[in-house]
Amino acid sequence: MDDKKLAGNNEADENRPNKEQESPEQEKTASNKSGYGKDIRDMLIYFTLIIVAALLIHNFVGQQIEVSGSSMESTLHNEDHLILEKISYEKGDPKRFDIIVFRPYEDDKKTYYIKRVIGLPGETVQIIGSDIYINGEILKEDYGNALIEDAGIAGEPIKLNKGEYFVLGDNRNNSKDSRNPVVGVVSRKSILGRAWVRIWPLNDFEVLKHQ
Repeated sequence: MDDKKLAGNNEADENRPNKEQESPEQEKTASNKSGYGKDIRDMLIYFTLIIVAALLIHNFVGQQIEVSGSSMESTLHNEDHLILEKISYEKGDPKRFDIIVFRPYEDDKKTYYIKRVIGLPGETVQIIGSDIYINGEILKEDYGNALIEDAGIAGEPIKLNKGEYFVLGDNRNNSKDSRNPVVGVVSRKSILGRAWVRIWPLNDFEVLKHQ
């Protein structure tokens, strides 16, 4: 009698649901939580990659800049938006007639100028009348929008040392450039990059010509 009763109790225990066993609803909830966690993790990874890529592009490939003033007219205009590319100068040096962006003052990291390269390292630059001379020969170019009226410090020959560039604005009579003693010649280390594409205004969108 006791054995039979014991057997009956064991059978009841086998049929009783295990408290540790999860129901289908609980399994579904746990699965959903796991899915949400994975989505959030993937999203965080995605945004992290986007931010890192943006920083790399900004520092090493290119960045957006805005033209302020009229010193590069008629090539560029006030409030034009440009993309500055840096790759060219990671692999090589500025070339004559490149439109560059540089810091004119070593102790001012927030001020940038945009001008055109005229004289290269090792050359001697001088402006006589309205003509630009490179190593004693007239430079043939037609980027200036007017005849030069003021030679500034370039009225006397300027010998460019290694890593030094002579720059002018295309608006030759309304530009603070290498003719001005405050700006003077531009050092290679102060050049940030080359103006590449004008993206605004939209009707003036173009890849800028340098040569």
